[in-house]
Amino acid sequence: MGLLTGKKALIFGVANTRSIAYGIASAFRREGASLAFSYAGDAIKKRVLPIAEELGGDFTFPCDVTSDAEISAAVDEVKARWGAVDVLVHSVAFAPREALQGRFVDTPRDGFHVAMDISVFSLPALCHAFEPLLVPGGSVIAMTYYGAQKVVANYNVMGVAKAALEASVRYLAVDMGVKNVRVNAISSGPIKTLAASGISGFGSILSHIEEHAPLHRNVTTENVGNTAVYLASDMSAAVTGEVLFNDCGYNIMGL
Repeated sequence: MGLLTGKKALIFGVANTRSIAYGIASAFRREGASLAFSYAGDAIKKRVLPIAEELGGDFTFPCDVTSDAEISAAVDEVKARWGAVDVLVHSVAFAPREALQGRFVDTPRDGFHVAMDISVFSLPALCHAFEPLLVPGGSVIAMTYYGAQKVVANYNVMGVAKAALEASVRYLAVDMGVKNVRVNAISSGPIKTLAASGISGFGSILSHIEEHAPLHRNVTTENVGNTAVYLASDMSAAVTGEVLFNDCGYNIMGL
């Protein structure tokens, strides 16, 4: 019996086998959860299908989080397939490349809107849509980063988006808590993912963490996956509205 045996988990945001969502899904599968994976568009679908097969996913479904119609259709499909959901993993974020370099003050209006819509509003949108399917004792888990709380070079608009995401987690925890559904975020240390590749100078960030973090290494997707298992399981039944750091201790360091 695994920690998640009998639980049904929706995974939003798998891009490839190096993504954080993949690490979470792998850990969930190891602990006995049933999995379903979303994809946005045919290009992502081609990547998600073999991952779903590898991890024994029950099904995949289209869901562009910028479309209320697609979110609604996703709810209908999940309801028809499963009836109810125990865990929802939100690992969705995007900002145009030009908004992740140079100065934050130069962020174009449309780039700001895109980052906030996909990276932030998608969380309350999914919670609102799937609320009727989330069982009492359920868990919603979002992904954030230290750039939400401190300035990280070139993180720019995504740092602002993650700050809004973390605030959303707290407000959602109150709204969803009435039904005994918990909402938390994992603040992972930097990982070489497809999304991270868009951040200018990302390699130097990894080197800095190895030099200055208390554990003198970077985190892995497996590390994040194990933390997500805790938040998805009954072991964290009294934990909600929190940002849980999983960054080899880097966030505690000062000068």
